[in-house]
Amino acid sequence: MFQITTQSVALPDGREITIETGKMARQADGAVVVRLGDTMLLATVVSSKEAKEGVDFLPLSVDYQEKFASAGRIPGSFQRREGRLSDYEILISRLVDRALRPIFPDNYHADTQVIITLISADPEVQPDALAALAASSALAVSDIPFNGPISEVRVAKIDGKYQINPKTADLSRATIDLIVAATEKDICMVEGEMSECSEAEVVEALKAAHEAIKVQCQAQKELEAKVGKTVKREYNHETHDEELRVAVRAATYDKIYAVARQQNPSKKGRSEAFKAIRDEYIASFPEESEVNVSLIKTYIHDLEWEASRRLVLDERVRLDGRKLDEIRPISAEAGLLPGPHGSALFTRGETQSLTTATLGTKTDEQIVDQPLFQGYEKFLLHYNFPGFSTGEVKPNRGAGRREIGHGNLAHRSLKKVLPPDEENPYTIRVVSDILESNGSSSMATVCAGTMALMDAGVKIKAPVAGIAMGLISDGEKYAVLSDILGDEDHLGDMDFKVTGTEKGIVACQMDLKVDGLSYEVLAQALEQARAGRLHILGEMKKGIAEVRPDLKPHAPRAIVIKIDTNQIGAVIGPGGKVVQDIQKDSGAIVNIDEHDNAGWVSIFATNKESMDKAVSRVKGIVAVPEVGETYVGKVKTIQPFGAFIEFMPGKDGLLHISEIKWERLESMDGVLQVGEEVTVKLIDIDKKTGKYRLSRKVLLPKPENKNA
Repeated sequence: MFQITTQSVALPDGREITIETGKMARQADGAVVVRLGDTMLLATVVSSKEAKEGVDFLPLSVDYQEKFASAGRIPGSFQRREGRLSDYEILISRLVDRALRPIFPDNYHADTQVIITLISADPEVQPDALAALAASSALAVSDIPFNGPISEVRVAKIDGKYQINPKTADLSRATIDLIVAATEKDICMVEGEMSECSEAEVVEALKAAHEAIKVQCQAQKELEAKVGKTVKREYNHETHDEELRVAVRAATYDKIYAVARQQNPSKKGRSEAFKAIRDEYIASFPEESEVNVSLIKTYIHDLEWEASRRLVLDERVRLDGRKLDEIRPISAEAGLLPGPHGSALFTRGETQSLTTATLGTKTDEQIVDQPLFQGYEKFLLHYNFPGFSTGEVKPNRGAGRREIGHGNLAHRSLKKVLPPDEENPYTIRVVSDILESNGSSSMATVCAGTMALMDAGVKIKAPVAGIAMGLISDGEKYAVLSDILGDEDHLGDMDFKVTGTEKGIVACQMDLKVDGLSYEVLAQALEQARAGRLHILGEMKKGIAEVRPDLKPHAPRAIVIKIDTNQIGAVIGPGGKVVQDIQKDSGAIVNIDEHDNAGWVSIFATNKESMDKAVSRVKGIVAVPEVGETYVGKVKTIQPFGAFIEFMPGKDGLLHISEIKWERLESMDGVLQVGEEVTVKLIDIDKKTGKYRLSRKVLLPKPENKNA
């Protein structure tokens, strides 16, 4: 019989998370159900007993999936079943992967799979903040080697206070929204967005998150002890030859260090120089020698890593010759492509992004159908990373997880500075094509995306720039690096991407590979990032200083008119007749939406004449009649006692026989004709019935013999 074991952990606000094992998925190496409110996540982990031959890394796969049944819904797809993971699910999978991967032993290379499934949903509990806790707990109750536990929480600053895993309804007021993962000792992963916050606020948020994570890690240790899985499986996934390692070091380290010290700014040049040393050493062995070439390559790679790090720590010099806080040369150009609505080419060192911005109408919005969210997305950002950007042959197979993750960071950054919906009727698509890559291409996407939006005439709140920071530390010395190279990302202990405006930070992403990052070092990295960001913004201004005052000639024009909700029906008309007639008559596209207790009429047109026609029609329908105003109307019907005049679209008023002329009229015969235009003045609105009284005679000269 399997024993069901539970452990509970309290959140700072008193809500309780429960972790249960032994009831579900009992043939997995480890399985738990994590619950908060009515949200329940099933996490399972399975790892092969042995590693495959020749594998020198951890083949870890993490999949997070939300079942539609968890929210009582049937999928809206044609097959009516869950398909491939959505971009959102992939992003959550990446968050968990990035938190777990550095915590496994370096020499553990067995195939390992983590699957996290949302099996019950609570609209007020965000499941993404529980996914890593569930995964780590599943590892804790297994015999898989793992240097955890870790956990992950959402920290949000709401109404000036930091909250842990806040309710969904409160998140709309958050000025900081971060997902933070950590062990009991150290933070290892951060991702989120902010509303132009200061560096100090970010550090405060991380401290608040870490305190909550420490409690959750302790709860996992207690669960592990209850289950009796404190002793993990034995493994031997690496074979080494220490004599060969010593020989390789003696023969090649000085040469490798000398290449690193040459400060070659070319990635290709450095790579070829390191390869020449490796090839020369391998060639020094006789052909009949049984030397292990694979191990030689591994040891030389380790020496390249060590030499490059020692160069930075001991001589404060980087591989390409820059100072620690120096940014590579930047070239920024906007409007270089005539066809797109907006375009920019941003080049920083050997990293280059060609980015376009396209303006569309409401009909171009993306439909979002997820278990916990159904709606539309009107800002899209797509990031493409072809093989040629790094000089490699790679088939185009659509966006992978890396492209989705990098694009999401840029999406978070730029969305923060878009104008509000009432000022921006467009559906906007930004596409970043990476043409060269050596260093953060996601940050190049942020910079190029900002410039492309400005070139398209989108009135963003402020330009956004991004910078990737690195860290190298040996426990005693450390160096914070600005604008890291691809090589420095690989050999460094931290990859910290920060985006923001001149006023503050709007998004960040951090992956940490070393224990013991102090908050003082983190604060230094953030301050160094701020200085670098301001420098990059200055370079971007050389390409485009202000938002273009007008759209490109071939871009759709748009105007948004705010109306009362009770006027929406009048604009749409019975069965959509009115809005369809407006579109047919003007040639413009008219979309009507309701939110924030108001109606929003978005009008799109390709020329001024169409726009003016549509705007005039809509304003005529929604205009509020005012007593004392003069209108030009049409005679709709004639009655013995007067005529009904349509003085505004959809609004008829009575022109009584006594108000047509100063002279007395005995009948309406021959006085007015149906369809005739007549100028009238609105003289009264009946408060009870809402009926309108019109007068024509008050606009005519009064005969002298008439009494006042």
